[in-house]
Amino acid sequence: MRYSWLCNYNKIIVTSEIQFVKLVITNLLMPRKKETITLSIPSGTKEQLEAIALRLGILWGKSPSISGLLVAIAQQTPEVRKLFTLTPTQVEALLQATKILTDSGQVGQAQTLLSMLLDQGELASPMSQSLSQLIEQPSLAWRTQVEAQIDKQQPFLVLYRNPQGEDLAYTARYAEISFEEKRFYLEIWCEETDDIKNPGYPELIHNRCLRFDRIQSIVPTHGQWRQQGLDYLKVYLHYHRGMVAAYEARARDISNEVIGDVRQVVRRVSNPFWLIREVFRYGKDCVIVSPENVRSRFQQELKSIYQNYDL
Repeated sequence: MRYSWLCNYNKIIVTSEIQFVKLVITNLLMPRKKETITLSIPSGTKEQLEAIALRLGILWGKSPSISGLLVAIAQQTPEVRKLFTLTPTQVEALLQATKILTDSGQVGQAQTLLSMLLDQGELASPMSQSLSQLIEQPSLAWRTQVEAQIDKQQPFLVLYRNPQGEDLAYTARYAEISFEEKRFYLEIWCEETDDIKNPGYPELIHNRCLRFDRIQSIVPTHGQWRQQGLDYLKVYLHYHRGMVAAYEARARDISNEVIGDVRQVVRRVSNPFWLIREVFRYGKDCVIVSPENVRSRFQQELKSIYQNYDL
């Protein structure tokens, strides 16, 4: 009886040991859930990665985890997305750079910036949709085409979409590229005048100032190039106080001299819109003396501002 009991006990022990060995072998043969990679990185990079992991709170115990950081990057966790998010100031700077690149004909570089803005900018929905449309239908290098026509003194047709969404056609007999307030514009002398219903400056009714990103098409046409260029108004300006010394001469200045404590400037102006905005920046230190229609327009703008502030 005792012998039989011992035999049964030994069988149980042996059976348990065999099952344990099988379990160990099975675990050894199972594929590992984690993979090991070897990185070759420059000196100092390990410390930089650890600093990023620490900043994002990716830790192994109390120490920063580079492995955890790599996993977070691969999975695009919220913490990592936050690391690469652009600030509003950076978004605005890149948008401005995109406009300048597009206007200057460097469309490929502009598209790269647009893609980066969409990927990293966390933009509001309307702006995101607008940029997506620009990528799907990239602007052509209108500036390059315009410069080619200018070099050949070749008149051309411009199909243009204004801010109201209206498609307009202009026959440009003269063109030049100007830079106003952080972007390039196309200034043309055109035959068409019907789109100007109430001209405030009849002398300039043939001039147009066009944004490159609103141009839909440019096609060479027949006829003569206008050698006289754009139409101009001769505007007399007086600069006072600090602007007497601080004024920087413009390419279209006809004369520029200091008489007493006033700097008197005479300038050719093809579009008073930009001049009025400039004078507003100088405040009381700049006065439009003449012609009367430009001076009157500035007075109307001032009155509107006064009314807005109940003055």
